Parts: sequence; C-alpha cells; structure tokens
Amino acid sequence: MQIAERTVASFHYTLTNDAGEVVDSSAGRSPLTYLHGAGNIVPGLEKEMAGRQVGDTFNVVVAPEDGYGQPNPMLINVVPRAAFQGVDTLEVGMEFQAQTPQGPLSVSIAKIEGDDVTVDGNHPLAGQTLHFAIEVTEVRDASLEELTHGHAHGAGGHHH
Repeated sequence: MQIAERTVASFHYTLTNDAGEVVDSSAGRSPLTYLHGAGNIVPGLEKEMAGRQVGDTFNVVVAPEDGYGQPNPMLINVVPRAAFQGVDTLEVGMEFQAQTPQGPLSVSIAKIEGDDVTVDGNHPLAGQTLHFAIEVTEVRDASLEELTHGHAHGAGGHHH
C-alpha cells in the first residue's frame, strides 16, 4: 500500500540542519504517525511522502518556504522584564506561552538587555532548510474517525 490521501503513515526520521547537526530524531522512540493530506507535517515533507510504501528509506531536503516558513519580524517583540511575573531567573532560550489578541503563542527568549527582554514567536526552525532521513514503517487506511478528526489516533486507532 502506498501513502496517499486518506491513509495513515508511520515513519522514523532524523532531522538535521545545514551544518549536519541533529535537530530532532525518532531514534529510540516510536515512529511518528500522521494522517496524510491533513497538514499534520510540514508541506515539503508531506509532498515527498506521497507514493512511498513500507520499507522505503530516503532523504528529503525541505526549503524554508515548504517547512516552517521564513521568520516573521512581527513575531519578535521587546517586553519589560516585569511581564514575566513569578519567574525569578530569565535565560535566553526559555519558552513561554504569551497571550495575544489572536490567542496563545509560544515564544522563546531571544535576548536580554537590562530590563528589556526580546521574545521571538517564530518557530525555532523558521528560515532553516530541513534535511530529513526517512524510513517508512507502516501505511494503512485511515479510519472514519481519524478522517473526521483530521489526525491519526495511534497504532490501535485510539487517542493517545
């Protein structure tokens, strides 16, 4: 069976950056399972998964535009240290949920200068070329419930 619309696929992956450093990997964990065609993984990888089958191993290079996009300067803001009530120590790289008019946004601290804290709401991999090494481990028909919910429900078809 090939990966196509209305199928659920599982795969192991190793994600590296342009420098060849491992950014993320499923090694030692369960494979990543997703509903194909539902936008559950970055578009550039999903496009390359189509037509693959169990046992396929391949490499995919995903440009930023087909991955996490280019950094959006509107998502980088300087806020006063006082905005972090109840947090004694602030460090670059710390992640927080910010409440915005559009809803919650995950941000990380990019810079601290005195009482000015620069937060960045861009995905950490925005602007980066993604290098995936993929091994397809399972392909099956999606259940009606998965299609309705827009995501895979795990090996047995149940929510995690």
